[in-house]
Amino acid sequence: MRTMLYVTTFLGLIGLAFWAYRENYDTQAALDHVEDLHRDIADARARLAILKAEWAYLNRPDRLRDLAEINFPRLELLPMRADQYGRVDQVAYPVIHPLVVTEPVDVTSAGAGQ
Repeated sequence: MRTMLYVTTFLGLIGLAFWAYRENYDTQAALDHVEDLHRDIADARARLAILKAEWAYLNRPDRLRDLAEINFPRLELLPMRADQYGRVDQVAYPVIHPLVVTEPVDVTSAGAGQ
């Protein structure tokens, strides 16, 4: 009986060692994957910073003004003037008609108990 207990304990120990071995390698793989994700996120943030800098560089007012002047004959762009805008009193707001009730409905609690 004692031998059976030793064999069962030994097999349990081997099983637990195998489980711990597998968990260790699964954990290491998960940590490597997380490290790869962090690296990808850092690369994406660096690319985003470069794109933001490039966007700011390309949208400089002096550059856009020069492009507008160079392409004026083809685009037929005109400079903006104050008289191109309307006034608030020139805006046509929609007319709101009042709601007309033709057949009133009784909503009192007297009819609810029946």
